[in-house]
Amino acid sequence: MPKPRAKLSGLPVINDRAAAIDIGSRFHVVAAPPELCDQPVQTFQAFTGDLERMADWIVSLGIKTVAMESTGVYWIPAYEILQDRGLEVIVANARESRAVPGRKSDVNDAQWLQRLHACGLLRASFRPSGDIAALRAYLRLRERHLDYAAAHIQHMQKALTFMNLQLHHVVSDITGATGMRIIRAIVRGERDSGVLAAMRDRNCKSSVETIRAALVGNYQPEHVFALQQALALYDFYQARIDECDTQIERTLTILAVDRPVPQEPLGKARSRTQQPNALGFDVRTLMYQLAGVDLTKIDGIGPYLAVRLIAECGTDLSRWSTAKHFTSWLTLSPGCKVSGGKVLSSHTRKTTNRVAALLRLAAVTVGKSSTALGAVLFYNAMRFGTQYADPGADHYEQRYKERVIKQLHRRAAEFGFCLQPAEGVS
Repeated sequence: MPKPRAKLSGLPVINDRAAAIDIGSRFHVVAAPPELCDQPVQTFQAFTGDLERMADWIVSLGIKTVAMESTGVYWIPAYEILQDRGLEVIVANARESRAVPGRKSDVNDAQWLQRLHACGLLRASFRPSGDIAALRAYLRLRERHLDYAAAHIQHMQKALTFMNLQLHHVVSDITGATGMRIIRAIVRGERDSGVLAAMRDRNCKSSVETIRAALVGNYQPEHVFALQQALALYDFYQARIDECDTQIERTLTILAVDRPVPQEPLGKARSRTQQPNALGFDVRTLMYQLAGVDLTKIDGIGPYLAVRLIAECGTDLSRWSTAKHFTSWLTLSPGCKVSGGKVLSSHTRKTTNRVAALLRLAAVTVGKSSTALGAVLFYNAMRFGTQYADPGADHYEQRYKERVIKQLHRRAAEFGFCLQPAEGVS
């Protein structure tokens, strides 16, 4: 007869007052420690009243911490209600909690999640504080409005093309000063190409004669109507963007009100030209007080990008103990798949992290440079208040030279030789 298998001892319980929720679109399954009640697993509907009853039941059991997975956006109402009750709520990464097969029901999912959380095996995903989360929501809404407005810019250009008005060939941007004056005049009924060309802005590179020739077209009523509709929708979203800017400015003001005013005055902007889709207020001054350093000194990071970075990861970067942890969270650091001392792969992981996408965008603006470098500079500025100063290309060339010389000396020593500098060469 085969010998009976020895019974494996369970993992030690670290959080004895831990619960877990399997989040769904219509209902949520909550699992509590079995020793706290007769029915440790209960189901609640996703309505607000049911979420309140769920929170009451969890609090009545003496639960201190609750874990859940980030299922779509359905976890957010439950998260906020439980957090308002004073509970510690963590959003676990599904990649870490779904490693065990065979769990095919919501009840088993909730129980397994509760067991992992009780044993301290779940790490909380990053979620910023309330004010930062509000700033992030306003900025993301603004980004959607910008996308919608961009679609209607294409509709305006298409209507102009149908009328054979070559405006996009004589101005760099049809939504610039010259382009919008001409488009609005066309919608109002102006057809004289000379009158339209006279609306040219003084900074426009094309001459009046060139613009006049480009604005001789075939003004069919249906195409003019399409242009009018696209312009109205573009203006509508521009108004919504202005409203978002007001909320963003108010939120930044609230965040910066308790921050000490930096002793050094804010330096001049590196560029006088206004960035496309820039915020409609003095964002550099608010960001300087909020961050304590001028983030726009970092190559590739402008005022708008600095606000978006703060909105995504907050102002307290102590949640990442080092810059290496921060770049690893962003999936910007190289991978490390090693077997038998051989590197199998060093590719970075695929990610939907918005901060990583923003830093990659910043890297594109300064050429082919390391995106992880931007993350390190941003981390050091926000965590330690380090002022960034560009050391210049000569600094990196000198460091590269020193590194190569050090390697040559080491290789020569391995073969029993000693390198000496040539005469007259430093």
